[in-house]
Amino acid sequence: MKPETVWLATLGELQLQMTQATFDTWLRDSRLLKYEDDTFTIAVKSGYAKDWLENRLLPTIKRTLARQAGRAMDVQFVVWTEEAKPPKTELTPLLSKRTPAPAAVHNHPPSNLNPRHTFDSFVVGPDNRLAHAASMAVAESPASAYNPLFLYGGVGLGKTHLLNAIGNSCQDRGLRVLYVSSEEFTNDLIEAIRSQTTDLFRDKYRTTDVLLVDDVQFIAGKESTQEEFFHTFNTLHSNGKQIVLSSDRIPKAMSTLEERLRSRFEWGLIADIQPPGLETRIAILRSKAATYQVHVPDSVLVLIAGHIQSNIRELEGALNGVVALSTLAHQPLNDDLAEAVLANLSHQRHQIAPDRIMVLVANHFGLQVEDLRGPARSKSVARPRQITMYLVREETGTSLPQIGEMLGGRDHTTVMYGCEHIAQLIEQDPELRREVLTLRQRLYEDKV
Repeated sequence: MKPETVWLATLGELQLQMTQATFDTWLRDSRLLKYEDDTFTIAVKSGYAKDWLENRLLPTIKRTLARQAGRAMDVQFVVWTEEAKPPKTELTPLLSKRTPAPAAVHNHPPSNLNPRHTFDSFVVGPDNRLAHAASMAVAESPASAYNPLFLYGGVGLGKTHLLNAIGNSCQDRGLRVLYVSSEEFTNDLIEAIRSQTTDLFRDKYRTTDVLLVDDVQFIAGKESTQEEFFHTFNTLHSNGKQIVLSSDRIPKAMSTLEERLRSRFEWGLIADIQPPGLETRIAILRSKAATYQVHVPDSVLVLIAGHIQSNIRELEGALNGVVALSTLAHQPLNDDLAEAVLANLSHQRHQIAPDRIMVLVANHFGLQVEDLRGPARSKSVARPRQITMYLVREETGTSLPQIGEMLGGRDHTTVMYGCEHIAQLIEQDPELRREVLTLRQRLYEDKV
């Protein structure tokens, strides 16, 4: 089967998997530029498309391409324009006969690393300094510094970036590296059992020099996956190989994780990554803007950093939106443009009822909703009440008098003080910042 045919079939399947708007924006105009050494080089029209595809859609594209090609393939994206259109070249055909996916994958497993995620491109701040230093130590001296290294923190804070940075550094020195998500580990195990190729599965995972497993919390509660991972961990560790794990929580917080795995996860170093403070968020935006080779005024960076406090992915997404609108609409990149984009991002969020926020905060702090409405002024009640004020104001845009009314008839100046107080503390207190971030994530993920 010709590579062009495989890519066109892949595009057809991807179009069925995602919304039409997503497909039209990022994939419709893509072209197969080159196929060589089991790698598809795909041409896209802009750096924004390249960045989005590499960071958001690459795992989906690789899985879909593997199904069409009959074996695992690597994908890389490059930017091209009409003036530099990819030439029409005769591409080397793939194997005409489709071979089972496991056979080719396990002999020379791809590292799955993102080459853009390096230590040089990671912005270090007080919120991630320990995790960064530990990752550097592991990369410089695998299996002798901290083994395993366990990184934990909320969504979009840089855990995946550090795992890839470790992998890229080790791979540059000739070590055999494998980066996978826990979901991929589980899916590989299921496929190996189904196709009776467990020996190939174990060869893939137990012969690597550095194993990097992202979102390891998802193996908890999966009996067969935990059993296989336990033996994989033991084999690698006893052979002096490096293991790096990431999770959104510490091992002790994984209630359905087997005790024998929990204790092994705690053998090395556990390092957390906290939500970035304002200065770190501005530094991240400045670094991202530099990669685009676009000058973004400091006032715009401060505006975006002040509006997006949850995680780095949303932060970079907001910057992408501002730069893209400025470029495509030929508008000056200024505060007015940024405010328009940020307002649009806010409107895209799901509508959240203020009462739901009250219930969520009360449950989180072990209180009743009536406690938040009542007259109590003890810190154990006053702080959650102020957090409620802040979240209702930020997430729903409810007016200050309305927030005061729903919280027991408090004056709007009291609500204003509460919102401003929490906003200031978020920038100063990492623990409070983590707590508010957790509440925000639950607000959009859970049903209260």
